[in-house]
Amino acid sequence: MKKVLALLALAFVVGCTGGEAQKMTEKVNEKAEAEKEQAEAEAKAKAEAEAQEAMMMDVVDTAMKSGNFTTLVAAINAAELAEALKGPGPFTVFAPTDDAFKALPEGTVEELLKPEAKEKLQAILKFHVVPGKVMAAEVQPMEAETLQGSKAMVEVAEDGSVKYAGANVTQTDIEATNGVIHVIDAVVMPPEGAATASK
Repeated sequence: MKKVLALLALAFVVGCTGGEAQKMTEKVNEKAEAEKEQAEAEAKAKAEAEAQEAMMMDVVDTAMKSGNFTTLVAAINAAELAEALKGPGPFTVFAPTDDAFKALPEGTVEELLKPEAKEKLQAILKFHVVPGKVMAAEVQPMEAETLQGSKAMVEVAEDGSVKYAGANVTQTDIEATNGVIHVIDAVVMPPEGAATASK
C-alpha cells in the first residue's frame, strides 16, 4: 500500500512539474511575442516619424538630407541664398546632382565658390529656381520665368520626358514644405548678359 501511495505521489509531483514547465514555456513565448510586437510598433512609429520629418523640411534641408546634392548645398551657402530659399516660397528647384557639378570643366566649381564670384554664383543658382510650386503633372512646354530674371526653356517630349534649359529631368516631385525639387543631370547657365534679378 505504501509503495502504491509513493508511486501516486511521485506521479503527482511529476505531473505538476510538467504542468509548471508548460506554463513557463507559454509565458516565455508570450513575452517573446509581446516584445516582437513592441519592436515592430516602435519601428513603424520611427518610420512614420522620419516620413513626417521629411515632409516638414524646406527645399534646402530636403536637398541636404538627400545626400545627392552636397555641391549644390555648398554653393547655396557660398552664395548666401540659404536663408532666401528657406523662406515661404513656394519654389520649384531644378537641382543638379553632385555628378552634374563634376561634369563641369575642371576648376569651375572651385572658382564659383570663391567669395569674389558670389554674384555670378547667385545668378547661376537663381536660374535653377522657378517661383511657385510646379509638380511634374503640371509641367508643360513653356519659357519659365526664373528667380534670376531670365527665362528657361522647358521642353516636354512625346514620351513624357522633360528638359529644363537643355538638362534632362531625371527625378521629379521631391516635395518640401516650401516647394518641390526636380532633379536634373546638368548645371544650366543663364543666358550671357542676362540681367540678374534682385530677389
